[in-house]
Amino acid sequence: MKPSEDDPINLSNRLLHSLLEQIPHVQNFKGKWASSRTKLSDLQTQLADFNDFPCSTSHPLCLDLLHSISHTLNDAVSLAEKCQSANLTEGKLKTQSDIDSVLARLDRHIKDSEILIKSGVLQDCVVSSSSKREAVRVETRNFLTRLQIGSTEAKNSAMDALLGLLLEDDKNVMIAVAQGVVPVLVRLLDSSSLEMKEKTVAAISRVSMVDSSKHVLVAEGLLLLNHLLRILESGSGFAKEKACIVLQALSVSKDNARAIGSRGGISSLLEICQAGTPGSQAFAAGVLRNLSVFSEISDNFIEEKAIFVLIGLAASGTAVAQENAIGCLCNLVSEDESLKLLLAKEGVIECLKNYWDSVPSVKNLEAAVELLSHLASYNPVAEVLVSDGFIARLVALLNCGILGVRIAAARAVYELGFSTKTRKEMGECGCIAPLIKMLDGKAVEEKEAAAKTLSSLVLYAGNRRIFRREERGIVTAVQLLDPLILNLDKKYPISVLSSLVHSKKCRKQMVAAGATVYLQKLVEMDIEGAKKLLEILGRSKIWGIFSRP
Repeated sequence: MKPSEDDPINLSNRLLHSLLEQIPHVQNFKGKWASSRTKLSDLQTQLADFNDFPCSTSHPLCLDLLHSISHTLNDAVSLAEKCQSANLTEGKLKTQSDIDSVLARLDRHIKDSEILIKSGVLQDCVVSSSSKREAVRVETRNFLTRLQIGSTEAKNSAMDALLGLLLEDDKNVMIAVAQGVVPVLVRLLDSSSLEMKEKTVAAISRVSMVDSSKHVLVAEGLLLLNHLLRILESGSGFAKEKACIVLQALSVSKDNARAIGSRGGISSLLEICQAGTPGSQAFAAGVLRNLSVFSEISDNFIEEKAIFVLIGLAASGTAVAQENAIGCLCNLVSEDESLKLLLAKEGVIECLKNYWDSVPSVKNLEAAVELLSHLASYNPVAEVLVSDGFIARLVALLNCGILGVRIAAARAVYELGFSTKTRKEMGECGCIAPLIKMLDGKAVEEKEAAAKTLSSLVLYAGNRRIFRREERGIVTAVQLLDPLILNLDKKYPISVLSSLVHSKKCRKQMVAAGATVYLQKLVEMDIEGAKKLLEILGRSKIWGIFSRP
């Protein structure tokens, strides 16, 4: 079908042909006009491509672009006519400026046309959406195209609509990511509009909340990180909070953590922890918690005096902020006795106690229990923890339904069992029974934590008596000797059984549970303590034979 005279594609083609006919006759700025031929050739191809889409002249985005192209070409034709005269009536500088402006506009039109043609929105308008998912794909492509080629007002409107779509559910986020939303959003962080920047970082933060989409953000590398760090330094409170959400997702990578630490990110995050909104404080502390996992960055925390800021947040922040601050402190002090002492002096034990007693759910206690465990590994601090009543708090957690909290509690009990007095107190508080139950847990990590703790507690005679009274104690400890249970240090169950083997009743239970079979295999594997325990059990068998009538 032949296009009408009013067809914007036909109009642009006529203007383009007219311009191409005039360029050979120009007398001024021949070089500039000659260089435009490549641009005009590209534009000619794109106009032909637009003709292949039935709805190109009715699609609002395409129609706006075609009108802009015809307007620019019309200006170009007028300029080319002026340049055919030897004398420039408007002066050389003005004319040169006008030509540069027109050529820049042509460049922009070509880029916009390329985006529009490749986006798929012109195909979408003639294909009916067969499903809700397909409708979301179509809608997303439309928004992404508008974000790249529309006016500022149109871009703002498209961003609002895109945010609404992303907030509906995680599936929409995954569809948008598959359509290439992330690179478009990252480029928009360069926007001079603060409003657009805020909306953009909000959209990126929404993507970061969907686990399956995080890898696409990670792939953006330093470009995205640098934008986010600039927002931390000078963005609005809202933008800082959203940037921290994204950085929480990105900072689990060692390379990203290094980059954040080396670019002043820790300092900016600590400032937010001190003076940010409650929400941004919680997320900033979450980023710091991720960063503190990497030992090579710990010096940055010390230089920035992070310990004092984190203790302050652990004492007065929201529940999430407190948990993240405590988790960060836990990572920082794990191998440093001087920091453990500093934390105790600066009141972290009181913070732990208050957080522990007010925490909304047991599952939020894992970081606090781990910090307690690290502090307890330094005896001077452990004594304070015992006197402050933490043994009773830990015993209550050994029976809780959260695996990570149970394991952390067992490890903390082990660290607090540094003397006969504390072992006795733990036995009296009821530690033994739940630890025996943990020996029978599904996770190897839980079994080992319980076995290690029991190997210390049964050094006290009173706890051995409690252990012997527990029906499943000996059997579950023997079962841990099985070489088929991998990644469990056998020295702990061996130590527990060795403490009990002097009881005739216990020896019989061990043999009946198959201890000798397991120990023979462990002796062949040269496991510490296995040979000695096997010999004792072997002697008891011989004594049993001699004692028969």
